[in-house]
Amino acid sequence: MKPILTPEPMTTNRSVASQLLQLPVLVAALGYLVDMYDLFLFSVVRVPSLKGIGIDGDRLLSDGILLLNAQMAGMLLGGIFWGILGDKRGRLSVLFGSILLYSLANIANGFVTSLNQYTILRFIAGIGLAGELGAGITLVTEILPKEIRGYGTTIVATMGVLGAILAYFMADLFDWRISYFIGGGMGLLLLILRINILESGIFNRTKQRVLPRGNVVMLFTSASRRNKYFQCILVGLPIWFVVGILITFSPELGKALGLSEPVVAGKAVMLSFSGQVLGDLVSGFLSQSMQSRKKVIRLFMLVSFAFMLVYLLAPISDLTVFYIVCVCLGFANGYWTLFVTIAAELFGTNLRATVATTVPNFVRGATIPLSALFVQLKPSLGTINSALVVGVLTVACALVALAFLDETFKKDLDYVEEV
Repeated sequence: MKPILTPEPMTTNRSVASQLLQLPVLVAALGYLVDMYDLFLFSVVRVPSLKGIGIDGDRLLSDGILLLNAQMAGMLLGGIFWGILGDKRGRLSVLFGSILLYSLANIANGFVTSLNQYTILRFIAGIGLAGELGAGITLVTEILPKEIRGYGTTIVATMGVLGAILAYFMADLFDWRISYFIGGGMGLLLLILRINILESGIFNRTKQRVLPRGNVVMLFTSASRRNKYFQCILVGLPIWFVVGILITFSPELGKALGLSEPVVAGKAVMLSFSGQVLGDLVSGFLSQSMQSRKKVIRLFMLVSFAFMLVYLLAPISDLTVFYIVCVCLGFANGYWTLFVTIAAELFGTNLRATVATTVPNFVRGATIPLSALFVQLKPSLGTINSALVVGVLTVACALVALAFLDETFKKDLDYVEEV
């Protein structure tokens, strides 16, 4: 990895507030808000939307998994596409293209009348949703001084979680079709703000050099890069075990736990993400205070594991207590901010967008094998024990992977990856 001998991307004598509130940071944050609104709107409206197109009974779960997997498959492919584009053409091209695609797909979701249409559109939406976070985090980490870039990524991630909460309230106030229209409309309005955003200076300087950019093969030609890449993915697995299984399928798990009342999936999603808002803020500020990403991530992983055990093993029968545990699980998921930040910081400018975009989407896409393993184990172990096995496996893998990653808090990002 050869350093680029150029000045810092920004001077640091400006106030912290003025640097954090500049337009690129705000637009990246608002973009992720809309992104998360659409991403989790499906979890909130899964049951009413499927019923609205004539699906009921046991198919609500099986077809819900089908749609979720279609969305996640789209995000896997989209993560690769947008990541490569972000390193070849620039971070702004991804911010513009991804939000345009998922906004139009969002609007189209409001017109579906069959399961096939719904599946195709969730796949297309997934492709669009894949680009927003990685491009936004990459842009923010490159334009802010290293001393405060953690605050910038915290703002982006926290706004995204607020988008998930907004999805719950919009779905509660409006019909599921209108909720999709609202998400698409917000995305199209946001495109107007993006017209005046400038590209990352670090990327522009790198673009002037003759070197490969966005070359996915480079991630695997070096043992060091390959190991870092897979370790980053493993670190994020517990987050999406919680979101993709414990929260999304909380009605089914709540029934297996013997709760006194049925769980409302939308409420569980809203409450868990309310907890994550606080978790994102706490993890971000704690990281700045401790000047470490790894220490805080490890702490939040252990807290998450503790609440997984409470969720699955504690003798909870009261629905209110169950919802409180969902809030606590959401809080522990607050290391999502640091997870995405550390992925961006670990790689050079010519691969940074590729990594920062693909890693979170591969983690999201891990919902597919995790849910498949959960379903596979369910007949022999039962609903609760199968979820417990998958949860323990994800946390163990994440802790081991984290131990091998470098600390990136003070790392200068003005460098490239050599072939």
